[in-house]
This record gives sequence, C-alpha cells and structure tokens, in this order.
Amino acid sequence: MISIFTRSAGAVSTSDLLAGGALPDDSVWIDLLNPTGEEERALERALGVEMPTHEEMREIEVSSRLYQEGAGTYMTATVLAKSDTAQPEATVVTFILVGEILVSLRYGEPAPFRTFAARCLRQSMLRASGEAVLMGLLDAVTDRIADLLERVGIDIDAISRDVFDHEPAARSGEFFRDMLHRIGRNGDLASKCRESLVSINRLVTFIGSLTDIPARKDIDSKLPTLIADVHSLSDHATFLSGKVNFMLDATLGMVNIEQTNIIKIFSVASVAFLPPTLIASIYGMNFHFMPELDWPWGYPFAVFLMLCSAIAPYLYFKHRKWL
Repeated sequence: MISIFTRSAGAVSTSDLLAGGALPDDSVWIDLLNPTGEEERALERALGVEMPTHEEMREIEVSSRLYQEGAGTYMTATVLAKSDTAQPEATVVTFILVGEILVSLRYGEPAPFRTFAARCLRQSMLRASGEAVLMGLLDAVTDRIADLLERVGIDIDAISRDVFDHEPAARSGEFFRDMLHRIGRNGDLASKCRESLVSINRLVTFIGSLTDIPARKDIDSKLPTLIADVHSLSDHATFLSGKVNFMLDATLGMVNIEQTNIIKIFSVASVAFLPPTLIASIYGMNFHFMPELDWPWGYPFAVFLMLCSAIAPYLYFKHRKWL
C-alpha cells in the first residue's frame, strides 16, 4: 500500500501513480507498507531510485543500512511493532531521502507511524519537507520507546513488591510461574527497545554527518534534542535490563528457598520416623526368647517408646529453630 502526503493537501490518491503518472509536485512523504512489486516499480520510475528488498533491509552491517546511492540517501532502523501484544516484534524500516521527498519502506505496522500520519493530516507544519517528516517520525518512534520503557519500569516495580512483600504462604507454584512470565516479557520488551535505540542512534549520527541535504534547517533544529533523548533512553534501557536480571535472580532465589523448605520438611519427617521404625523393627523380630513378649504391658510400652522417639527429634529441631 502506498500513502502519499503533500505540503498542501495532506494525503492524496495513488491511482495516478500506479497508472504510470507522476508524483504530485508538492509531495513530501511517501509511505510504503507491504508494497507489491507493481507499487515498488511505479515508485522507482517516479523517483529514479531503487527500492531495497526486504532481505537487504534486514542486513545488520552499518554499510548495508546507512549509505548514499545515486540520488537517494538510504537509512534503515529497527522499530518496535505490536508492542501492546504479548509478542512484540522488532521490524526494520528504511527511510530514503530523495531531494526533499522522504520515502518510508516498511513491512510492519509500528504504532508511531499511524499516530504521526494522523498528525500530519491535521498539521501542515509537519509536512514542510521530507527532512521534517523524517525528524518527526524519529521523534515519534523515540517517544513510543520512552512510553514502553516507562511501562516496563512500572511493571518491574510491581513485580518487586509482589516477590518481596507477599507472605510466604501466598507464594505458590502458580505465583512464581506468573512472576517469571512477567519478568521474561518485560526483559524481552526492554531488550527490543534497546536494540531499536541503538539503530536509531546510528541513524541520527549518520544524518548529522550529511552535508548535502536540501532542508538542513529542519534537521538541525531537532537533531540535538533527538540525540540527547536517544542517549538518555539507551542508558535507561540498560538500567532496566539490569533490574530485570536482578528480579530474575531474586525470583529464582525465592523458588530455591521454597524448594529447600519442602526438602527440609521431608528430611525432618525422615529423621523423626527413623527411631520409631527402628523400635518397631526390633520388636518385629521373631526370636523365641524376647522377655517383652510375655509382658502384659509390652505392647503399650513399645507404642509409647515409639511415640517418644518420634517426638524427641521434633522438639530438638524446634529448639534449634531448624523448623
């Protein structure tokens, strides 16, 4: 799907472009979402640049993500998509500057693109140039990452309270499974946010090194703030990753404590029942000469002896505070 945004009219129809026509004269942003081969070829004819394939976009080398070729400046970044679901995805988006026109090529639907496109339709100032649109999109992506990191931080604090403040009796196997699931989900989201921030940081550094951009003022006015935001968010993502690892270790430590307590109970029970078993085994022997067999109170005496031998270890463990 192709969406074309112009300075004057906002979004315009793409039917003329697909029929072999030219782009509107005041085009500033062309957004390609899961484009077909026909749509890619039509845009290549209109702009005179080549669209990278999805496989080329997923290359991780800097030289494959940030480069200039012909009339286009190609910049690829990793952006989070489906971040509100249980399985967030890291998708790649390629930005191509051709003169004052920005082309965004993507195969996912990150939320910042939808929100920024809606803002572009309402505010013509955001469509001043392709460079202004690029900075606006990067700013929207960075804001979204900030919101996600804030959400991760809040959930990790809630997990910390649940793990450390809950009464031991409330900690069941289901409780710990839920905690580990939440920790893993937040750790995955924080790592994907950091991955996206690293790629955006490389992209904005590359933009800062370009000298032949037509609307340089639209970049210079926002680039320092964007760089500062990316750096601060990268540090915060690193901090949250450390906090996630700490909570993972703490939760696993709690699981080990619960397992140790269970094993301790079985150990105490084994020790407590060992002396009665020994007494029962002695009186269960079938020797002919056993004086206690002829006692009228022999059986109650043996039972009493077994009870005492079981209670004595229990009282000893309680006295030593092992229980």
